Amino acid sequence: MSLFFNVILPIMLVFATGFILQRIRVLDVKSVSAVCLYILSPALVFISLYDAEFNNGYVVILVYTFLLFGIMVLLNKILARIFKWSQNIESASILATGFMNSGNYGLPVVLFALGPEALPYAVFIMVIQGLQNNFFGVYYASRSTSGMKQALMNVMKMPTTYAMFIAFIFQFLDVSIPISMYDTLSMVGDAAIPVMMIMLGMQLGSMTGIKLNWQVITSAVVLKMIGAPLIAFIFITLSNVDPLIGAILLIISAMPTAATTTMYAIEFDTEPELVSSITFIATLISIVSVTVLLNIM
Repeated sequence: MSLFFNVILPIMLVFATGFILQRIRVLDVKSVSAVCLYILSPALVFISLYDAEFNNGYVVILVYTFLLFGIMVLLNKILARIFKWSQNIESASILATGFMNSGNYGLPVVLFALGPEALPYAVFIMVIQGLQNNFFGVYYASRSTSGMKQALMNVMKMPTTYAMFIAFIFQFLDVSIPISMYDTLSMVGDAAIPVMMIMLGMQLGSMTGIKLNWQVITSAVVLKMIGAPLIAFIFITLSNVDPLIGAILLIISAMPTAATTTMYAIEFDTEPELVSSITFIATLISIVSVTVLLNIM
């Protein structure tokens, strides 16, 4: 139980503050999200990757994140064929299972459970997941309307993409930045994780519609909360990765549905109530499942 009280409970309490605040005051979540997306997250990404010592662990992470997403899409297409889901339901299930909450939820869990040495890897996963979410998430949410072009444009608007590439270039060229600028970016980046945690609570607090299609919800939650960690375990076992990388992949894979997928579902009318329901239920289940996983690890 010590892991629950030392890792999960503090994180859940921060989520709860955002949830309660949103229920009481009904704030504009998009404004908070914009501050995080355009200011706090890019600073965190740049500083974390600028300070990181790059190794083959980052390649392993890149391969795994795309492999996991591809497997999730394939499994959803098989389920859609078996249960005769419409394209909209299939897209909603892909949104709910293909993208884990590696930022708002995953970063603090990795930081609390594994320490600061794991943070650069977790930040890298968050950036890659962000790229996937902004490309494939938009594609699957809008494939009946906007499609691939809109998805690509969305990725190019993502500031963390540029923060990542600039950090890589500075690392490669051994560019030094002034101490005053470094300290400022560090200060801003340090605010990213707590704000993202509060924002997740606010996003969950903003959900109004629940659609209890238990066939889709059950399959999606099982895929997300059980299937993804099992895939991670098999990948780690077969590829014999560094124990720290393996632990990070397991934790991130066990994260519930990314809350941003709900925004895409709403934006493009891709079963938003169903996606919201899966996100909410998976997040509640994760309180127990992530605690169990951490104890097993």
